[in-house]
Amino acid sequence: MSRRYVSQLAHNEQVDQVFLASNKQLRPNRNGNLYLQVDLSDRSGSINARLWNASENDYKNFENGDYVHVDGSTQLFQGNIQLIATRIRAARPDEVDEADYKTLQSDQIQQFHQRLLEILGKVQSRPLSRLVDAFLGDKEFMAKFTRAPAGMKNHHAYQGGLLEHVVNLMELVLAVAPRYPQLDQDKLLVGALLHDAAKVDELSYDRDIAYTDEGQLLGHLVLAISMIDEKVRQIVQQDGQPFPKQLLTEIKHLVLSHHGQYDYGSPKLPMTLEAITLHLLDNLDAKMANFTQLINDCPNHDSHWTQYHANLGRKLYKGENQ
Repeated sequence: MSRRYVSQLAHNEQVDQVFLASNKQLRPNRNGNLYLQVDLSDRSGSINARLWNASENDYKNFENGDYVHVDGSTQLFQGNIQLIATRIRAARPDEVDEADYKTLQSDQIQQFHQRLLEILGKVQSRPLSRLVDAFLGDKEFMAKFTRAPAGMKNHHAYQGGLLEHVVNLMELVLAVAPRYPQLDQDKLLVGALLHDAAKVDELSYDRDIAYTDEGQLLGHLVLAISMIDEKVRQIVQQDGQPFPKQLLTEIKHLVLSHHGQYDYGSPKLPMTLEAITLHLLDNLDAKMANFTQLINDCPNHDSHWTQYHANLGRKLYKGENQ
C-alpha cells in the first residue's frame, strides 16, 4: 500500500503507517481518564492525533522526534482532520524512509545555498561584505543555517526552511530595490540574511522542532544582536579596520524592527526606509507560505473555500481548479 501523506488524508480513512512524532502530551478528559495527544507529521504537513484510554506506558513508548507507527482512522472535527489512533508504537528502522519526512531534499537545499552565495556576492559595500563574509565563513553557523526551520509552525517550519525563506526574501529585495533608488540594496540584503539568523540557536530541529532554553529565555532578536556584535568584533580584530558605528546601528535596527509591530514582538518599530521595506517583504513571504500551506492542508476537498480560520478571521478562497 502506497503512502498517504498528511495533506492527502480525508475524513474516515484507515491509517496504518509511520509518522514523525512531536509535542506529545498525556492529558485527562472530563471524566478523568487519560488520553495521549501528539502531533504527527511528514513532509506534507502535520495532523493532531489522539489515543483514548492511554496509559503512562503509552506515553513513555516513544519520545518527541521519534518515528512512530500509527494505526487508526481519520475524522473531521471542527473543520479539521484529526487522527483517532488505536495504537502508537515506536517504528522499526526498516519501516522508515527519511525522504518522506523532509519537505526539502538535499539537492534543493544545495540549490538554495548556491543562490544565497550568488546574491550576497552582489553586496558592494566593503564594510557590509566583510560582515557577510564573517557569517558565510563560519562553518558551524552555516551548517546550522542550512538546516534550521524559519519558525515553529506558521511558515517554513521544516528543516531548510530558514534558508528557503531568506533566499526568497533576497529575491524580493532584488526585485523591489531597483524600483526605489532611495533604498540601499546592500543594507536590505544584509538585513535579509541576518533578520532571522539567530533562529539557528533559538530552535532545536534535529527531528521535531522545539525551542531551546536560549530561545525561550531570550528569543532570536536578542540573540541576533549578540551574534552581530561578536562577528563585528572578530572582523575588526582580524583586519584591523574599524566598522562604521552608524552602519552597524542601522543593521541592528533592521533586525530588531522586522516584526513591524510591538504586538508581534518588535522592540522597535521600523524607522528607516530599509527597515519598513524589510518588514513588508518579510511579511509577504511569510504570509504566502502560511496561506499556501493552509490551502494545501484544507480537508474540504470538494469546496472552493477552506474552513474558517479563527486566527485569521476569514476563510481562504482556493479557486475553482483546487
